[in-house]
Amino acid sequence: MSVAYVLVVDDEPDIRMLLRDVLEDEGYEVALAGSVAEAKTARRARRPDLVLLDVWMPDGDGISLLKEWSDEDGLPFPVVMISGHGNVETAVDATRLGAYDFIEKPLSIDKLTITLSNALESDRLQRENQGLRRFGAAIAEPVGDSAVMNNLRDQVQRMAQHDTWVLISGEAGVGKHTFARYLHGRSARRDNPFIVVAVGSLSGEESVAELFGTEQGERVRFGLLEQAAGGVLFLDEVAEMDPQTQGRLLHALDTQRITRIGGTQAITVNVRVVAATRTDLGEAVAQGRFREDLYYRLNVLPLKIPPLREHPEDIPALLNYHMIQLHQQEGLPVRTFQPGALEQLRRYHWPGNVRELRNFVQRLMILGSGDEVSREEVERTLSGQTLQETELDAAGLFPDLPLREAREQFERQYLIHQLERSEGNMTRLAERVGLERTHLYRKFKTLGIDPKKLKAEG
Repeated sequence: MSVAYVLVVDDEPDIRMLLRDVLEDEGYEVALAGSVAEAKTARRARRPDLVLLDVWMPDGDGISLLKEWSDEDGLPFPVVMISGHGNVETAVDATRLGAYDFIEKPLSIDKLTITLSNALESDRLQRENQGLRRFGAAIAEPVGDSAVMNNLRDQVQRMAQHDTWVLISGEAGVGKHTFARYLHGRSARRDNPFIVVAVGSLSGEESVAELFGTEQGERVRFGLLEQAAGGVLFLDEVAEMDPQTQGRLLHALDTQRITRIGGTQAITVNVRVVAATRTDLGEAVAQGRFREDLYYRLNVLPLKIPPLREHPEDIPALLNYHMIQLHQQEGLPVRTFQPGALEQLRRYHWPGNVRELRNFVQRLMILGSGDEVSREEVERTLSGQTLQETELDAAGLFPDLPLREAREQFERQYLIHQLERSEGNMTRLAERVGLERTHLYRKFKTLGIDPKKLKAEG
């Protein structure tokens, strides 16, 4: 487990030395800067986990640095302001720009250490919640008491004790993301970031910039590799990574050093890689679509997640889990399954696996009625029909709209449906609908469709 890296920016040498000694005693790794220029250099050299920032310095001020460091998502790390000349207006400005807190000098060491601990914990929880909102709530522990699930949990717990790369494979929807988070949560890195790379949504230079970050003048954008420092980089659908990015990523992870796009300075990174794939990577290597050296690097600890149809005894527990979870998250009414309905669901082959099961439960809770789910309702829902759908009249198929609006409505529904069938993968979607990716993204923008948001909600 890596320790938090704190950058102390203060023009008074005695205060810098004092803070370094105190923070190192508390277990932090500390870097010092005595001016605005030194602070910029230190930040460029390595992404801090937290910055202690003085307001007034000989060559500038902390408030201006806050403005410079902020991006569209706010500050990329928590900042605690410190000042011997503070006032209410300065404190308000700092807070408005995203500073976590404002502490006046002379410093209370007890207050300072508590504030730093709280700021780091708040940042960790915020990043974790952002990840859960984007990719769906994670299951604390994979659900099921079958021999299959017990064996998988045992494997993951043993893998978690080591820092080796892991390759998780299985059909779409089996829960690869869930098992990756479960692995992270039981490892020594559990208090550090879990950063997801949706490989299928990136390509070429976009992928490299997202992973490695960029530098342009004074503007520094930290890539996902730096954001994952001390934690896990989860490569979702790694088989879809383009060859250029495969090579750069392998080199970076082997050497534990990266260079941002537009930058010249090598930066040290420390991450554990967990990758997931629904395709046979060995076959992709044989076909020349995936680097052999990266495949063997990833496949040190393989974890195969079987499809739901191979452990149907877990279906009742999964139905109950998702029913309760959707009730707590969305306030949907809890319903119970009649014995005939449960038997029908045990026999169903679940091509979409656990993801399909969750969507099925949500549909029953939203569109169904009554306290119990019958066998007939299960059959009707699995066939893709609900009572509301069977009662649609021609107005549902031919809306009373001008031709342009009707066409846009159809295109929007069509593309959303095809995106769901493509599991959010833009390459497969482009092939399915017969459009180049550039034209596809332009069409999404015109129709007001956010593919990343839709994938997260799916």
